Order: sequence, then structure tokens, then C-alpha cells
Amino acid sequence: MIVETEAYVGEHDAACHAAVGRTRRTEPLYGPPGNAYVYFIYGMHWCINAVTRAEGLPSAVLIRALEPLSGIPLMRRRRPKARSDRDLTNGPGKLCAALGIDRHMNALPLQRYPVVIRAGEAVKKSNVVITPRIGITQAADWPLRFFVRDSPFVSMRK
Repeated sequence: MIVETEAYVGEHDAACHAAVGRTRRTEPLYGPPGNAYVYFIYGMHWCINAVTRAEGLPSAVLIRALEPLSGIPLMRRRRPKARSDRDLTNGPGKLCAALGIDRHMNALPLQRYPVVIRAGEAVKKSNVVITPRIGITQAADWPLRFFVRDSPFVSMRK
């Protein structure tokens, strides 16, 4: 279950990869909504986003953390140093490692194998916390980070 996300809203958003314009790397951001945008950061971590706006309008939602509901033994094999189930997926790089997400999933639809995002139980608005984004330096004060209040699986609390 996805418990934390961040929005990146287009070329005018200095923190969005699309701020540099359309490139080979950013091409999936300009694609149809519902596709994956997977990229590599810090030379060691994959991150996955869901492209969200109409084709040609780059925007995406980074999946920052999730609560594992099944497949935990496989996630543990992929992340043997994780000390708890919480530590398996409480960050964008961690969850990609735990789920086996890498560049091969870039630009693929998120409605079918190998990566599927399904509708889950609705979260009451009163249980959603909105804060500035974290882990970035540009447009870091924009309130575009959303997480489930009281979820122990959230990546970081300020």
C-alpha cells in the first residue's frame, strides 16, 4: 500500500526532471499518464514515479514509501540488510530494491505486469499529511509531499 508520495509538476518546477526540457532521460515524463518514469540517482538507487498529466505535459508522482502487504520474504531476499519490515520500503530507493524495480520498467504502463498500481482503500483527507518535499534543494518549500498520518512506513518525518 502506497503511504507516501511527492508530486513533480512540470517544466516550471525546478525540482522536476522536466525543468531541463525534453531529453532522452525525461522522455517518459512527456508520455501518457499511467506510465512509469524510472530513474537512477546517486549512482546507486532506482526511483519510480507514475506519470500523471496528459501526453506532452510532463508531471509525475514519486512513490516515496509503501507498506508491504505481501511478498515480504522476496523483499527480504532483495534487501537482506533491512532490519524490519518497515525498513524494507520506507524510501524510494529501498522500495525499488525490495520490489525489483529498475530501468527495465521505465516507460511501461502501470496497469499490467511487471509493475501494477491498483486502487486501494480510500484514505480520509484528515489522515493525509501535506508537507514540503524532502531530499531536494530546488523548490523544496513547495507543499507537494503527501503521506498517511501515523503510518510507521513513511520514509522520514520532519
